[in-house]
Amino acid sequence: MSDKVKEKPIKNTKSKKKKASSPISQKKKDILAKLEDKIAELDDKHLRLKAEFDNYRRRTNVEISSLLRYDGENVIKGFFPILDDLHRMIESSEESEDSLLDGIKIVESKIEKYLDSLKVKPFGEIGDEMDPEFHDAMMTQTDESVENNLILQVFEKGYTYRDKVIRHARVIVNKK
Repeated sequence: MSDKVKEKPIKNTKSKKKKASSPISQKKKDILAKLEDKIAELDDKHLRLKAEFDNYRRRTNVEISSLLRYDGENVIKGFFPILDDLHRMIESSEESEDSLLDGIKIVESKIEKYLDSLKVKPFGEIGDEMDPEFHDAMMTQTDESVENNLILQVFEKGYTYRDKVIRHARVIVNKK
């Protein structure tokens, strides 16, 4: 009989402990699961923010580098109308032997040397092949003695600054 008495209190004690500890541990598990979800969410936000900042830094570095590399572009573009006028003056006054013509040629030469020192290169010559990346076709003409798609006349030369086209050449192109 004493065995039966001992068994009952032990069973009752165990069942009471299970009932009492079960709701508390479930609450702890729920809280722990919520905290783990929140940690995962914050970790994801942190990684995304870090990646976004790295992209921003890379993009900013490229933009700053580009600005520094092409910082004189607007100054150079300001020379083009003057240079075009000088070219036109030379073409129109080649028939007369004036000292003015010599002076204009000297100024033109100085400007071209200055632009060359800035790594500004002219392009667009008669006989070159038309390339839409470098040339703007203002008109087309037909000349049977010249191959198709070649430049017949240049209105304005084009210019590159380092590796970038900063003004397209304006040309007349042969179309058969």
